[in-house]
Amino acid sequence: MTIRHKKFGFDRFMYLGSQFKIKHQLKYGTSTYLSDETTYQNAYDVLKKDHSSLFMNLISIQNHLPYDKGFYTLNDSFKVRAANATNLDLLKDYTAGIHYTDQAVKKFIRQLDKLKQPVTLVFYGDHLPGIYANNFTEDGLKLHETDYFIYSNKAARAKGARNLTNSSRIVAPNDFIAMVAEQTNSKVNPYIAFLTAMYHEMPVESVDTQGTVTKDSSQTKPQFTTKQGKIISQKQFTKRQQQLFHDYQLIQYDLTAGKQYLFKFWQMK
Repeated sequence: MTIRHKKFGFDRFMYLGSQFKIKHQLKYGTSTYLSDETTYQNAYDVLKKDHSSLFMNLISIQNHLPYDKGFYTLNDSFKVRAANATNLDLLKDYTAGIHYTDQAVKKFIRQLDKLKQPVTLVFYGDHLPGIYANNFTEDGLKLHETDYFIYSNKAARAKGARNLTNSSRIVAPNDFIAMVAEQTNSKVNPYIAFLTAMYHEMPVESVDTQGTVTKDSSQTKPQFTTKQGKIISQKQFTKRQQQLFHDYQLIQYDLTAGKQYLFKFWQMK
């Protein structure tokens, strides 16, 4: 367990070489990475044994680069095309990995539906790989988008969870906390209530998808995108949005680098 994970509140950090055994070590093709199916099967083992309240963060590496090693093969039913100079061999290898992910996710959801305890799954990717010959200035937003979904199993739906269909087209990972609470119809604390207001009323905040770098820093500037996919500046915020964003910055500082006044206040309540 690293100090960082302890600070985040995790009581178990499972990885190859950790004190916790990684079973079902499966690989596809000639890939050196453990498959997504390995990730889900080990998670399912934990869920079967532990019926208590549990938060699990899964990170897989199956579809990470390199894509020039021919790890995977696509059968003849798959056709990969690109409208520009994107390397098709790289694209084929990446697409094959995504296909294997789809199969593993389908199997995992079927397993979750067999569990007696309620489980809600948030699935999302990182970003598209840098193998596309697109122009970042024109297509930067698209190249940073990946699919996501939130799924509540049968046991969760029996207890009032809903698989919401009115999902936003564009969200950020920091929206998922509020989205899960809303989908599971959960009672929330003031912080999650605030995040819910941010989710519904604020544009999505991310790094600059066009790769713009500030003059005094190597970090990219923040970017704000509406739920409809339009990039706007902070100057275009409404008064309500300006206030929400300022409050968000204060809360973020207090809970991460400040003296955690809000946390102490909630504990007293």
